[in-house]
Amino acid sequence: MDLIYDLTYSELEEYIVSKGYPKYRAEQVWRWVYQQKIDAFSEMNNVPQDLIEILSKDFSFDSMEMVIKNVSADGTIKFLYDLKDANLIETVLMKHNYGMSACVTTQVGCNIGCSFCASGVLKKKRDLTAGEIVAQIIKTEKDSGVRISSIVVMGIGEPFDNYKNLIKFLEIVNHPKGLAIGARHITVSTSGLVPKIKEFAHFGMQVNLAISLHAPNNEIRSKLMKINDRFKVEEVVDAIKYYISVTNRRVTIEYIMINEVNDSEETALELAQLLKGMNVYVNLIPYNKVKEAPYERSTLERREAFFNVLKKHKITAVLRREQGHDINAACGQLRSQNL
Repeated sequence: MDLIYDLTYSELEEYIVSKGYPKYRAEQVWRWVYQQKIDAFSEMNNVPQDLIEILSKDFSFDSMEMVIKNVSADGTIKFLYDLKDANLIETVLMKHNYGMSACVTTQVGCNIGCSFCASGVLKKKRDLTAGEIVAQIIKTEKDSGVRISSIVVMGIGEPFDNYKNLIKFLEIVNHPKGLAIGARHITVSTSGLVPKIKEFAHFGMQVNLAISLHAPNNEIRSKLMKINDRFKVEEVVDAIKYYISVTNRRVTIEYIMINEVNDSEETALELAQLLKGMNVYVNLIPYNKVKEAPYERSTLERREAFFNVLKKHKITAVLRREQGHDINAACGQLRSQNL
């Protein structure tokens, strides 16, 4: 049985009309699903009973069950969810001064295989449907008792490797009559799938784009990210320039700081020269240790020196504050398994 969360608003309208009901019934159902966050169609008190029965036969709310809820000392919460096919995924809830943010997963496992990342240890088993990604927002709100006001699509998997369902997810959560999460409060991260970066430039929604670069040259990046064997640094940068030219929007460059691998001042200078004149800012992320990788976190002294080189060369950058490191919920630590 399909999830009700798999339907966009227009798809729900088409479904309702195909069953012989007027379009306005779709808006009623939509508001019940996303504003009231009902668990069963029988809870709707302004929808005809026969339509409730039809919906109940064709669609389900039953997407996943919470297995574990881990709470970090900094307030970050990591949820381990069991999908209906017994696959496991993780979703992270983070507290910021501007509200609550959810980090959602788009795939069971990941084929990108970055050498520093726990998510790539489990090979991709399947894509999540749009509804399963949406359900992470609904479930996390219910399981935490808070309202999510922003989303980062940075959990397990490569979002652009599940592009069709990603786009549906964005349309659903952004819809003004539903969750109404503003496009500028949503960030999608990619490891650098060049054709999809260019396609995303024409999506038309003002969603933020983040690129996991992690190195300014092919030698270092290929060691860290096998995707670089397919899309070289120069191709990724050209795609970013294309995206900026089409959207006129700033792009975030994600850069994980790994000790004595990609964190030297010389590497910082190379990065500054690579990004010169581009409408980007660099997010310098402390590396989070995972047991499968041989790397160590860059020292604070090296991170600050790297930052200062970028600043000197007029590249906007920020030294990111980590969240959830103590519960393996930080960047690069999600692994979708019960440990």
